[in-house]
Amino acid sequence: MYQIIDGKKTAKKFLEQLKKEISLMDKKPCLAVILVGDDVASKIYVNNKNKKAQELGMKSLLINLPENISENTLLDKIKELNNDKEISAILVQLPLPKHINSNKIIDEIDIKKDVDGFKPENIGKIAQNRIPCAYPCTPLGIIKLLEEYKIEIEGKNIVVIGRSNIVGKPVALMLMNKNATVTLTHSKTKNLKELTSKADILICATGQPKMVKEDWVKSNAVVIDVGIRRGEDNKLTGDIDFENVKEKCSYITPVPGGVGPMTIAMLMHNTVRLHKRINN
Repeated sequence: MYQIIDGKKTAKKFLEQLKKEISLMDKKPCLAVILVGDDVASKIYVNNKNKKAQELGMKSLLINLPENISENTLLDKIKELNNDKEISAILVQLPLPKHINSNKIIDEIDIKKDVDGFKPENIGKIAQNRIPCAYPCTPLGIIKLLEEYKIEIEGKNIVVIGRSNIVGKPVALMLMNKNATVTLTHSKTKNLKELTSKADILICATGQPKMVKEDWVKSNAVVIDVGIRRGEDNKLTGDIDFENVKEKCSYITPVPGGVGPMTIAMLMHNTVRLHKRINN
């Protein structure tokens, strides 16, 4: 019988602890969120992050900039936030408009305020099994979920589908640092099903609805679904064909209510951590 990995419940537990910690601080953390343009999905994400920060007793600054803003003007805004001692953490909501180089923008954020943990220096430290200023939020959320459910990582055969800089690559590095044997796969991988069907833990982050079928999954595997898309029936769907895969698993994350709530919880965790580093 499979068990649901409840990200909503786990995130709530983390956030309650964080709220207590923030309530004891004289100077409250402040998260600055930059949103460029009017993308509907990005607006929803940003408003959720903003609301959650305020619920926890943190300050939050939402900076909404026009779609046609120049790259240099955006860089200047980040420099201003870097130098503002009231700001603990900076988040630039991705994706950015096509005329703006995302890498240049990420590079401009002060590493001490890089709440997403996307800067090359932070990823480089993870690659060397050193402690970064911040771990990327979704990979950190995945690992916290595995730990919360006491799912062993060390020595396990883990397959990650998706090699993005946001999820796939960092989570693979972080799991290797915990002594897992990790195979990082992607759209050009040959014999993908053969690899996934041997995984003790399968993590899928492709954004392709119901890509992973029952015969892709080993019996009693742990399945972590990072993908989320709205289907033709207007229902949110993950990368895993949940209804057909679940009975084969020992543990599985639902969509929604799995990895998503943990991503926001880890963003709040990172904000507090960066605030403490700056003010220690």
